[in-house]
Amino acid sequence: MKSKNIAIIVGIVAAAGAAAWTMNHGSDSHADGAAAGGKGKGAQPPAIVNVVAPQRQDVAVVQQANGTVTPIRTVDLHPQTTATIRQVHIKEGQFVKQGELMFSLDDREDRANLDKAQAQVARDRASLADLERQFKRSQDLFAQHFIAQSAVDTLRAQVDQARATLQADAAAARASSVTTSYTAIRAPMAGRVGGINVYPGSLVQPATSLTTITQLDPITVAFTLPEASLPALLAAQKRGKVDVEALPGAGLAPVKGQLSFVDNTVDPTAGTIKVKAEFDNRDTTLWPGQYVNTKVVVQTLKDAVVIPENAIITNAQGTFVYALEKDHSARLVPVQRVYGAGLIAAVSGLAGSEQIITEGKQNVRPGAKVRLASELGKAKSVHVADKG
Repeated sequence: MKSKNIAIIVGIVAAAGAAAWTMNHGSDSHADGAAAGGKGKGAQPPAIVNVVAPQRQDVAVVQQANGTVTPIRTVDLHPQTTATIRQVHIKEGQFVKQGELMFSLDDREDRANLDKAQAQVARDRASLADLERQFKRSQDLFAQHFIAQSAVDTLRAQVDQARATLQADAAAARASSVTTSYTAIRAPMAGRVGGINVYPGSLVQPATSLTTITQLDPITVAFTLPEASLPALLAAQKRGKVDVEALPGAGLAPVKGQLSFVDNTVDPTAGTIKVKAEFDNRDTTLWPGQYVNTKVVVQTLKDAVVIPENAIITNAQGTFVYALEKDHSARLVPVQRVYGAGLIAAVSGLAGSEQIITEGKQNVRPGAKVRLASELGKAKSVHVADKG
């Protein structure tokens, strides 16, 4: 038992001695370090940073949105009379020109009615010509006092009645001609034909859909923008054409167009405004119903100060950057991000002549000294050369 107590006491004494030795030698080493380096305990070396100079340039403010390709016009063709299809002159998916014949209907009855109406008009003209001759002869006979005034008046009335009959029958003939024209269905515009729903011999009526024609060139893209961009968008529209770019998909080149429509109301639920852009589509790059990405330049910031986006720091203190002073200290400069465009940002609050810290800024403190990575690399190169 006594031996165990003695061992414990010896261990405690050894531990106390080791602690005292560590304290004495540790303080000595810190003192030596302070004397050798001229720095107190816990001093940090200068942060190593890279810097860039701000650039002044025009920056396009671009709004991006998803859009849907919409045709300017789509026509659903219906016959205007009840008849049977005599001939189909087109194929599905075919491009047609305005006025091109697409369908022919059975027109035998309509042409017979037209011939009848035209014959009636010819008969009316002959009757009118005969009455006009009789009326002229009666005027000569009345001047010679061979007939009474009443006979002349009767012939005048007959002439007027014949003229009215001729006009009515001529109008009926024109109506028959219009009805006959309904049997030849032509393209109301240039475009692409959709699916054809009828064939020769099919009985059609005004409710029957024959096919559709969709105009593909030019074509529009509809999309929405935040209501906050509306003032700049309207201002750009007043200045002239507003360029819009559509990206149809991977591997396809962007398509250039112009803004053509801004809706007259803002959607209060979504806080967006509906707009459209018109594009030349001769190569049919854009297709109705297709989803595309759109870019519209709503404003151009003239001579803006541009810096890398990664130079900007945002925290509880605000938004700022670090600028390198002549004495290689870091100065905190508050800035405002006017517009961000990918890897760069247009900002306010800088004169444009500063050296902005980009890399290593996470180790920088306001007023602290920094070292440039480029100068550090030069120093190492000189040191290696000296050894050589």
